[in-house]
Amino acid sequence: MRTGTIPRVLGTAAALAALLTTALAAPALAERSPAKAPAAAPVTAAAPADFTHPGVLVSRPQLDFVRGRVQAGAQPWKSAYDQMMGSKYASLSRTAKPRAIVECGSYSNPNYGCTDEREDAIAAYTLSLAWYITQDSRYAQKAIEIMDAWSAVIKDHTNSNAPLQTGWAGSSWPRAAEIIKYTYSSWPNSGRFGTMLRNIYLPKVAGGSHSNGNWELSMTEAAIGIAVFLEDRAAYDRAVGKFRGRVPAYIYVTADGSLPKVAPGSGLDTRAKVINYWQGQSTFMDGLSQETCRDLTHTGYGISAISHIAETSRIQGQDLYPEVADRLRHAMGLHAKHQLGTPVPSSLCGGSLKDHLGPVTEVGFNALANRLGYAMTNTQTLTERQRPAGSNNLFVAWETLTHANNPA
Repeated sequence: MRTGTIPRVLGTAAALAALLTTALAAPALAERSPAKAPAAAPVTAAAPADFTHPGVLVSRPQLDFVRGRVQAGAQPWKSAYDQMMGSKYASLSRTAKPRAIVECGSYSNPNYGCTDEREDAIAAYTLSLAWYITQDSRYAQKAIEIMDAWSAVIKDHTNSNAPLQTGWAGSSWPRAAEIIKYTYSSWPNSGRFGTMLRNIYLPKVAGGSHSNGNWELSMTEAAIGIAVFLEDRAAYDRAVGKFRGRVPAYIYVTADGSLPKVAPGSGLDTRAKVINYWQGQSTFMDGLSQETCRDLTHTGYGISAISHIAETSRIQGQDLYPEVADRLRHAMGLHAKHQLGTPVPSSLCGGSLKDHLGPVTEVGFNALANRLGYAMTNTQTLTERQRPAGSNNLFVAWETLTHANNPA
C-alpha cells in the first residue's frame, strides 16, 4: 500500500473521517513550521567554458548600442550621457585616494577610506564608459590611473561593515576593469589589479553573509564580477550557488507557502525567528522583500544586486533571469506601485513605507519587460519617471545610459 492512501477496506465514514483529520491538521503544521532552509546541495556548474569579455553588467554589443544612440543624439541616452559626463566621477582631474586599510564601521562610522574607495571605483567605471563612448584615450588613462593607485596600496577592509564595503566597491571595480582590459590598447598593471581582486576582495565576499539580505546579494554581485575578470570558474559557480540560495530568501512569492524561504545556514528555524528577520512583518504577499518594512532604499540595494548578477550571467551565456523572474518582477512592481502613490494597506508594514528605491530599476525592467515580455506597468512608469537614473554613490551608476531599452 502506498504511503498516504486510504485502504479500500475502510468504510465511507471512516474514509471521510481520515480525510477530514488530514485536512484539519495541514494548516496547523504549516502554522508551526517555517519554510525550511534547503540542505547544502552540491554547487551546480554554472560558469561558461569560455568567458565573455567585457562581460560584467555590460557587454560589448550593449556598449556599441549605447555609443550609437549617444552619437545620434537619441533620448533617453543622450541626456543620460550628459548627466554622467557632468558628474564628478567623469572628471579628468580626479585624484585617487587609496588606503592600505579601509576601515568601515556600521553606517560608515568610522569612515576611513570607505567613501573614497566606493567613489573611486564608481569613477573608474564612469571613465571606462566615457572612454568607450568617446574613444578619447584620456578617459581610459584616467580609469587606469585610479585602478593602479588602489591595486598598489590596498591590503584589507576592516571593522563591522567590511563585508558590505568590499561588496560595494568590489561590484564597481570589475565593471571598469573589464571594459578597459578588453577594449583599450594597453594596461600594463592589469595583472596586479587582478591579484588585488583575488586576494583582498574575493575572500571577503565569497562566503556570503547572514545579515540583511542586501549584504549577501551585494557581496555575491562582487564575487561574480571578480570571477569573470579572473576567469575563475570555481568562484563563479560558488557565487551562483549563493545567488540561488539567497534570492528565494529575499523575495517572497505566494508559492513559497505560509512563510518565506530561508537561506541555507541562516539558523532561522522557527516562525518567530523568520518574522523577526522580516522586520516583524507576518503577512506575506507577492514581491515582498525581507527588507521592505525596514525601508525601500535597502530593498532597492537588494533588487539592484539581483538584477546585476542576472545580467552578468546572461552575458556569460547562462541566463539566471528565468529562475528569478517571477520574484523580481513582483518585487519591482510592488514597491514601484507604492512609491508611485498607491496607499499602503495596514497589513503591509503597518500601513507605512519609508524612503525610495533609488535609481535601481532600469536593468531588471529592461530584462523582464523588454526581453522576456512581462507586463510591468508600475515599474515602467517609475523607471521612465526617474530617467535619467544617476548613481547612488555606492555601487549603482548610469543605468539609463547602459540599459534603457537596450536590446543587445
